[in-house]
Amino acid sequence: MSGPDGPARRSVLAGLRWTSLRVRVLIVFALVALVAAVSASGIAYWLNREAVLTRTQDAALGDFRRQMQNGAASLPMEPTGPELRSAAERMADSSPGYHVLLTGTHDGKPVVASSDLDAFTKLDVPESLQKQVNKKQPLKNGNSHEYHLFWQRTTIRGTPYLVAGTKIIGGGPAGYMLKSLDQEREDLNSLAWSLGVATALALIGSALLAQGAATTVLRPVQRLGDAARKLGEGKLDTRLVVSGTDELADLSRTFNRAAGSLEKQVADMSAREESSRRFVADMSHELRTPLTAITAVAEVLEDEADNLDPMIAPAVHLVVSETRRLNDLVENLMEVTRFDAGTARLVLDTVDVADQVTACIDARAWLDAVDLDAERGLMARLDPRRLDVILANLIGNALKHGGSPVRVAVRADEDELTIEVRDHGPGIPEEVLPHVFDRFYKASASRPRSEGSGLGLSIAVENAHIHGGDITAHNSPDGRGAVFVLRLPRDAERLAGGAERAGGEQAGGDRGAHGKDGAK
Repeated sequence: MSGPDGPARRSVLAGLRWTSLRVRVLIVFALVALVAAVSASGIAYWLNREAVLTRTQDAALGDFRRQMQNGAASLPMEPTGPELRSAAERMADSSPGYHVLLTGTHDGKPVVASSDLDAFTKLDVPESLQKQVNKKQPLKNGNSHEYHLFWQRTTIRGTPYLVAGTKIIGGGPAGYMLKSLDQEREDLNSLAWSLGVATALALIGSALLAQGAATTVLRPVQRLGDAARKLGEGKLDTRLVVSGTDELADLSRTFNRAAGSLEKQVADMSAREESSRRFVADMSHELRTPLTAITAVAEVLEDEADNLDPMIAPAVHLVVSETRRLNDLVENLMEVTRFDAGTARLVLDTVDVADQVTACIDARAWLDAVDLDAERGLMARLDPRRLDVILANLIGNALKHGGSPVRVAVRADEDELTIEVRDHGPGIPEEVLPHVFDRFYKASASRPRSEGSGLGLSIAVENAHIHGGDITAHNSPDGRGAVFVLRLPRDAERLAGGAERAGGEQAGGDRGAHGKDGAK
């Protein structure tokens, strides 16, 4: 059974699934856009960075090389400190933007001079760079100079700098240049911010595009899902409006063809089922009149059986027995037909459950074979006749196919009534358990003409369902007998919507309620 909130819950779950797909589409688009934007921005930043730094570096190094050729090359082999300082200042003044440091020897002592001692000292020159500058290179075909110009990017007191150095060819002082790259860093930071903004805008744009794409793709999918749900709810005339020639349009056409085929098949099946149901109902009604007459004659013959020829008496008893069996079968078929047609109704009354069970057992003379465990005063609002049908089938089935004594236990809580019928027979074979409530099912193929019709338990479970309850069957854990458990609401009227449903059928009475079922 499904509660009244079932469709709403399914709709919410479907909405969540639909939203989840939309989110996944947005995430995929965002990730693709993020990777593309970050990659493009990273490549653009790296190319611009290299271009800016290389341009600045080449200009500074070219100018420094010329200054060394024009200014430092004119110094003597062992210049004095003032000579070095004067040359360094001239070089720095000729090329604003960097500082110059010159080193040499005078009278065997090292001499160092800087264009600005506060800005550039020998400590600012990396030792690795000093070693490269002062290292004499071997002369080869591809190398005609002993000393080369070397450079290195470094950070001094949090500011990026370009440090370069070289030595006068043929001997003389070594010169070092220090150029700040702070302006280039600011330019590159501005470029990074610009690329970051562009990346963010690309992500926003991709999200908008993803939203549009998701809406375009998911709207037909949502319509298809809604149509499928309607189809599952029994609205077989549901169709989709098809437009376009893409894959989704083909899917919609396929759905429409499948829905049309399903509607036709269901209509054919419903027509055949209705025809079969009408045939069974008509046949049952037509059989009742002659059966009534045959039953009356059979009862007269049964009363006179003792006065008949001993050779005829067994035949009379057989006719009487089969006539009653046929009468019960017709009554059961009529009851089944009412269930299938949906015309079965409850006639509700407030009853003492223990009294109802006792009356059912007493009416069939089962008091000696049934052990009843029921507390008086357990009141329930249900259909007494249908409860009698259920109990008669369950207890009669246990007595016939199980073993005495049959124990009937009645329990109840605030909302539910539970009646357990337990026998002491061999139990139900495991392969039979799933079929015990099937119509016309008999566990033993060797007893096709047993007294039961195979309808008793199926009628019992249908009567439980119409109350809003159910019947389950299992074997006793100790292996001694089968157990049938009937569960009914204590107030069937409340589950039926608060309206007491008056029964439309008066047929079917207790004669179809006897426990003659071949399920076990």
